[in-house]
Amino acid sequence: MINIILPVDFSEATEKLVEGAIKFAKETNGKICLIHVAPSDIGFAIGDMGFQYFPEVEQNEIKQELLHLNSLEQRILAEGVDCEHLLKQGVAGDIILEYAKDRTAGYIVMGSHGRSNMYDVFVGSLTKELTRRSPIPVLVIPIH
Repeated sequence: MINIILPVDFSEATEKLVEGAIKFAKETNGKICLIHVAPSDIGFAIGDMGFQYFPEVEQNEIKQELLHLNSLEQRILAEGVDCEHLLKQGVAGDIILEYAKDRTAGYIVMGSHGRSNMYDVFVGSLTKELTRRSPIPVLVIPIH
């Protein structure tokens, strides 16, 4: 079984990416490994007193993101595709590549915006980074 890494950010593109990853997983007998990378600074805010940390904000945000990941996992499982998920905080590109290595992934599935012919705009900065740095193939799904 091929492990397929699917980074999600819960944007409007997520649904289309999940659909594409499910189709690809069915065609390749793959398992989808969902990953969401939350920023390290979720609970930080800047105000009159400078930077302040609010752990309750971070905890609530992480809790909501885990609920969303669980929901996506259940949807994928309901389609008959094996799935697992992971939520980590940090630098997205590094964490996604580390997860792909840990899972001995066959593919990483990413999205492209398709708004213009310019590569940076068309592909997106994280997708561009991963296609340059990844030692494994990156499948780019157009998001229109």
